[in-house]
Amino acid sequence: MKKVSNGFIYTFGALGGLLFGYDIASVSGAILFIQKQLHLNSWQQGWVVSSVLIGATLGALGTSKFLDKYGRRKLLIWASIIFAIGALGSGFAPEYWTLLVTRIILGIGVGITSALIPAYLHELAPKKIHGAVATMFQLMVMIGILLAYILNYTFEGMYTGWRWMLGFAALPAFILFIGSFFLPESPRFLVKIGKEDEARAVLMNTNKGDKAAVDNSLKEIHEQAKQKAGGWKELFSPLVRPALITGLGAAIFQQIIGSNSVVFYAPTIFTKVGWGVAAALLAHIGIGTINVIVTVVAMLMMDHVDRKKMLCVGATGMGLSLFIMAGILHFNAGGKAAAYVSAICLTVYVAFYACTWAPITWVLIGEVFPLNIRGLGTSLASATNWIADMLVSLTFPSMLSAMGLSNTFITYGIICVICVWFTHKYFIETRGKSLEEIEAGLREHLAKSEAKKAH
Repeated sequence: MKKVSNGFIYTFGALGGLLFGYDIASVSGAILFIQKQLHLNSWQQGWVVSSVLIGATLGALGTSKFLDKYGRRKLLIWASIIFAIGALGSGFAPEYWTLLVTRIILGIGVGITSALIPAYLHELAPKKIHGAVATMFQLMVMIGILLAYILNYTFEGMYTGWRWMLGFAALPAFILFIGSFFLPESPRFLVKIGKEDEARAVLMNTNKGDKAAVDNSLKEIHEQAKQKAGGWKELFSPLVRPALITGLGAAIFQQIIGSNSVVFYAPTIFTKVGWGVAAALLAHIGIGTINVIVTVVAMLMMDHVDRKKMLCVGATGMGLSLFIMAGILHFNAGGKAAAYVSAICLTVYVAFYACTWAPITWVLIGEVFPLNIRGLGTSLASATNWIADMLVSLTFPSMLSAMGLSNTFITYGIICVICVWFTHKYFIETRGKSLEEIEAGLREHLAKSEAKKAH
């Protein structure tokens, strides 16, 4: 194994998140110009934005098959190549259908990284910093989003600016491709293929030579490895049901509370409440900067505050922001007050999202499923996330057209309220637990449920 620092491992391991964030956000500014130059109607706009999510669904579902066959590192290398092909293809697309296909290819890379990276980082990091390290993925997502906003504003004055906005993603894809060759393989995968010495070397590196911690990790990995790999039947079994509800619930709610609609369509929203195009893109940069800052705050909090508590607080803050924004738009639509209050509320909404639902969803997806079905579970949860994202993104322009801004935000606000109740009642808590302890908790929960039924 090539010995590299933990900082390098975690940073490059999470770099796919930067590509993920950049690719989903760059289209938010580009669509303002694409719709005019390619003469797109509202449904075509929706498909251009959400086509990346079709690919993401396919990539996430396919990841489980290859994750345990080829390992985490090789899959990351493949994802970087797919990213580069999709980015360059989108940048050079001459018309609507080519743009659609190349963005689907790009989405396959997004889907692979969304299913792969949270689990990969979780498997590499010591238990005491699981949450913080897994949150690095989301930090990279937010940095990617901010980079997209900055470049959207930079290229705003160019007729072909949208091509630069979309094509620029090829550069970080190339950096990820090079960096991936220096990353270690997951210790769990190495043990699975009989390379225990290499697994020990990786663990000694990431645990900074703590032999006791390494021995304990290897013992837990071996115990889990003895279990036969499960399939769909095991994934939907009573044992895994609480984990499945948590993983899929987080994946769905992260999208239907409207979060990525704001990421995708914030400039469109700003222009509708009275901002000019340049001002809308500049305001977007401000939101992106706050996103990065609050994601750092989330990293610091992640291993000190329960996941469920953070999710409930986040959904509450998002819901209140949406209701206030809907109120001001209803009573003062088109006025200066509406424009400024909307900008503040959107920023607060996104800040609550970036500090809670954005990172914690991926942390939960990466850690909640038992090892023998982790690949399948993370792939299904990631694919579910992208399907929900696609439906929200595809319907948002039409909702905006049919219902208006204020009613659209009220709808998302009501969903936030439902989200708080569901999270509190049905999600399981995973903070401070190893992957093996989480699985032990599922077995304990099943035993209690069966004992209760017997009485």
